[in-house]
Amino acid sequence: GGRQVSLRHAGSGERSKHHRSKGGPSPQEAIHKLRETEEMLTKKQDYLEKRIEQELMIAKKNGTKNKRAALQALKRKKRLEQQLTQIDGTLSTIEFQREALENSHTNTEVLKNMGFAANAMKKVHENMDVDKIDDLLQDITEQQDVAQEISEAISRPFGETFDEDELLAELAELEQEELEENMKSMGGLPSVPSSKLPSARPSQRASECNTARLEGEFLIFNQQLLCVFQYI
Repeated sequence: GGRQVSLRHAGSGERSKHHRSKGGPSPQEAIHKLRETEEMLTKKQDYLEKRIEQELMIAKKNGTKNKRAALQALKRKKRLEQQLTQIDGTLSTIEFQREALENSHTNTEVLKNMGFAANAMKKVHENMDVDKIDDLLQDITEQQDVAQEISEAISRPFGETFDEDELLAELAELEQEELEENMKSMGGLPSVPSSKLPSARPSQRASECNTARLEGEFLIFNQQLLCVFQYI
């Protein structure tokens, strides 16, 4: 009979456990309950610390006067200290459990949002074909090349093109012909005056006349040279 009762209890426990897991509390509710438990245990800690101080005062007060009462107070203080130690351990466990639950809840929310973003990205890309994108990019590159060729064709000057060196050589020939014609029109290069100075010392008047005539001839010669050099 006891075995059947234990089996029934076990079956009911499994059913209740399955029921709790199926319709259990949400992470927010569990975190809230853990915080309430932490507050309750913290208040009990404060109460036990005050009781420990009271029992210590009783033990000091009685001392050797009432040894029995002093020992009883110390025993109660020890039991209170044990309870306080147990509560410290319980608080550490609850705090660890609450932090783990908060982290799990945070990770669940993060994964949920990441999945939502992944579905959105999949929806965006579902109408895109990688091969079509490659073809599109290739078409864009080809059209850019065509546009560059058109721009270069438009920027080129119309008409025939000439060799600049040939034009410069022809210009030099024209300048040489013009120089030769100018020299012919002036009768060639001017001749240097060939008048000889008199061997004998002339008179003062004859000397002045010869000097003036020579200066005039040299002046004309210099002017003719300047005209020739202007055309060179």
